Amino acid sequence: MYIDLLKGEAAMMTRRQFAAAAAFAPVLASGQVQAVGAQPAGTTGFRRRVHPLEGVARQNLKITDVRVTLMSYELPPDKQWMVARAVTWKTDAVLVEVFTDKGIVGIGESSPYGGPPQMKKMIEEWIRPNLLGKNPFDVEQLTPGWSAQRGRPGAATWAGIDMALWDIIGKATNTPVYRLLATDAPPQRRIRMYASGGVSYAWYKRPEDLIDEAVRHKEAGYTAFKFRIGTEWRNSGMTIQKYIPYLRKLRQAVGPDFDLIQESNMRLTLEQCLELCPVLEELKFLWFEEPVSTSGEGALEAYVKINEALPTVLVAGGESRTNRFEFKEWIDRGAYDIVQPDSNVTGVTEAWHIARIAALSGKPCCHHNWHGGLTTMANAALVAAIPNRMMLELNQTYNPFKEEIFKDPLVVKKGYMELFDRPGFGVELIPGIAKKFPYIEGRYDRPNPDLPPAP
Repeated sequence: MYIDLLKGEAAMMTRRQFAAAAAFAPVLASGQVQAVGAQPAGTTGFRRRVHPLEGVARQNLKITDVRVTLMSYELPPDKQWMVARAVTWKTDAVLVEVFTDKGIVGIGESSPYGGPPQMKKMIEEWIRPNLLGKNPFDVEQLTPGWSAQRGRPGAATWAGIDMALWDIIGKATNTPVYRLLATDAPPQRRIRMYASGGVSYAWYKRPEDLIDEAVRHKEAGYTAFKFRIGTEWRNSGMTIQKYIPYLRKLRQAVGPDFDLIQESNMRLTLEQCLELCPVLEELKFLWFEEPVSTSGEGALEAYVKINEALPTVLVAGGESRTNRFEFKEWIDRGAYDIVQPDSNVTGVTEAWHIARIAALSGKPCCHHNWHGGLTTMANAALVAAIPNRMMLELNQTYNPFKEEIFKDPLVVKKGYMELFDRPGFGVELIPGIAKKFPYIEGRYDRPNPDLPPAP
């Protein structure tokens, strides 16, 4: 990835100069070009376009049905994972399928964090009747969830529909979605992935499990690891000063050339973050993600202060934001150095717009991607397409929805994922998945029984 070539020079640049250079490096360095639009997959030729569907021949298609399948998998006790005071005991998936009169079926996923039963009800009772008879090529007019419904479950419900429509368009035009979305530069089919975890260790048990996990990911071929701050600090007497030695051990274990990423899940205070910033700089972390809450009075200003305290470490965020308008002020004000939309929250269309705004501001886009393979297929297509690509997150918790629902899944080899040169998202579901993964009612998380009740 071109950003890897730039990292060696980052110390001689300001963080914002580095981010801007990284954002446009693929455009400046691109050599081989690939086809876009309705051209056959094997042809060559690239031209810049204002919109993904500019110049793509509109086909006569009609939506005949929309179906939602809720699926779950109960995690074995040794595979359950922990954040703060909660334990995640099951994995959910919200599969959206859109059918057409020409037999083309598109697939997508809405974020299961939006509440699967509520999302299914919204799609079946309101969205489906309004889509029947419509043309999938009108995707931007048909999926207005990002503007009409702020926040989950509204916008996230629309996201799965939006994904499925792009899958249909790709299949109808015999074009991979990543080529359709690559409007500013040729797509990059082989994308760098980073291991995302740090949810399997507990401060009240063996915190060294975090170090062991990082080493495992490096041995597996990953070149970057993002981790969380673990179980609740209060019950274990954790403080920033007690946390810092583990960061030093972590850096020592993986070496100086392995990218480390700190995710806070918005659980730290501004004072704690400012105490932590010099250590992240010293240990040459790549970025600091969602350090404090993004809501409430003073949230944006807090991010700006953290950003100012980090001369080289980047500040990232945005996974729960639903549209470009929610991102823009945070980009313009310097709160985010890295922009992180998620297609199962925003939909593919809106995520493309968000990435484009970030690129125009000289900022890289590194999509949030925590759930299963249905979400990865869409986020990977976007990362492959955008000129300000960086790398893509891959959830390292045990999750059969990552690979076991596809006939030929996308897989990571030595830290990279290569997308298929196939129409649409390039993947096909196995038959009978609803029977294989029946939905289990209830929230995906429960109070951690190993922790005392909350005061």
